[in-house]
Amino acid sequence: MLKKIGVIHSVYESGDVAPKQGKYSNEKSIIEIFPEYSDALDGVEFLKSIIVLYWGDRADRHVLKSIPPFATLEKGVFSTRSPNRPNPIAICVCKILSIEGNKITVMGLDALNRSPVLDIKVFIPRVDTDEDYKTTKINQ
Repeated sequence: MLKKIGVIHSVYESGDVAPKQGKYSNEKSIIEIFPEYSDALDGVEFLKSIIVLYWGDRADRHVLKSIPPFATLEKGVFSTRSPNRPNPIAICVCKILSIEGNKITVMGLDALNRSPVLDIKVFIPRVDTDEDYKTTKINQ
């Protein structure tokens, strides 16, 4: 069973105003880690960026297909980043601006205000990116 380790404080109160991807936002958000998990923050002060996994608690969990932004064809949600999906686990790479106690101020987070935080991981560009990434059909 997943545990909520914190909460996100952001300016976005609904999906209508949140950016389609966090990297396109210059808004600041605060990730508040609950006190019982504050020891897990040791070392985060040396990081430039983090991967934030959070729960899309206001998502429609019945959606199996959607039309992604900048596309015209409907696709299965497992081939999209739609927030509406059976298990609305969201992921966002954020730039750390500051850390004060158990609160991390970041830029580039697309989460709605009061979204539950599930986990934080280090972002390592050489591991987490693929410059040769291309979409291709498997089993052609």
